[in-house]
Amino acid sequence: MTHGQFKLAGTLAVIGGGRMGEAIVGGLLSSGALAPDDILVADPVAERRAVLESTHGVACFAEAREAAGRADIILLSVKPQVMDEVVTGLAGSVAGTMVISIAAGVTCEHLESLLPTGTPVVRVMPNTPAMVGQGMSIVSGGVAANAEHVDLVRELFDLLGKAIVLDEEYQNAGTAISGSGPAYFALFAEALARGGQEQGLDREVALQLAIQTMRGTAELLDQSGMSPEELVTAVSSPGGTTVAATGVLVKAGFDETIRSAVAAAVVRAEELGE
Repeated sequence: MTHGQFKLAGTLAVIGGGRMGEAIVGGLLSSGALAPDDILVADPVAERRAVLESTHGVACFAEAREAAGRADIILLSVKPQVMDEVVTGLAGSVAGTMVISIAAGVTCEHLESLLPTGTPVVRVMPNTPAMVGQGMSIVSGGVAANAEHVDLVRELFDLLGKAIVLDEEYQNAGTAISGSGPAYFALFAEALARGGQEQGLDREVALQLAIQTMRGTAELLDQSGMSPEELVTAVSSPGGTTVAATGVLVKAGFDETIRSAVAAAVVRAEELGE
C-alpha cells in the first residue's frame, strides 16, 4: 500500500488498542496510505474490539499473540506498567518482525532485553492530535534498528501529522512537550474560556475564541518564521491590553510554572522507565 513516497510492506498489528491505539489506527486509515486489511488490533476488552471493528473495519483479536503472529510490524500501545508482561508474552511471536513502542519512559534497550536477540525496536512518542491528522511524533531507533527501519517508522507517523527523528536520550524531554503538551494547551484554553465567561461572554463563544486563537497562533508561528518572543512583541502595543495581560502572567510566574511542569513530566517519564 502506497501514499506518496510511503510504502508499508506487510501487515501492522496494534497491540493494546486503547485511545491512542485507536487514534493511530483511525489516522492511518484516514490518510489513505493503509486499508483496513493492512491493520490488525489486539485488545482484551470486547466492547473496544466491537467499536474498532464497526468503526474502522479492522480485524480484532482478544489475544495479543494471535495478532502478532500474523503481522510483519508490531506496534505496542500498552501502558508502561504492563509492558514487560505483554512483551514477554509476545517474545515467541515476533521472529523477523519490527517492534514499535509508544510507551512513555520505556527504553529500546529494555524492550530489546525482553525480545529475541536482533529484534529491531523503534520507540515513538506520538500525541493525541494524531486523531485529527495533526499529531507530533518523536522517533528513536534501538541498536538493532537500522536507518531503513527508523525512516519507515518516521514516514508511518508522518501520516498522522509530523514526525521527527531524535536520539533516544531526548525522548523524555520531547514527551514532556509534545506528548503531554495537549493537556497543557487544553488547560490554557479552559482558563481563557473561564476568563471570558467572567467578563460576560457565553461559554461556547469564549471557548471558540480561545481555540481559534490558539490554532491561528500556532499556524502563524509555524509559517511566518517568527520566534515566540517576536510574536509577543508584534502583538504588544505600548501601554495596551496585551502588555497589561502579559504583565500579570509574568508576575504570577507563568514562565517558571510551565518550565517546572515540563521538568516534572521528564522526571515521571524516567520513573516509568525504571
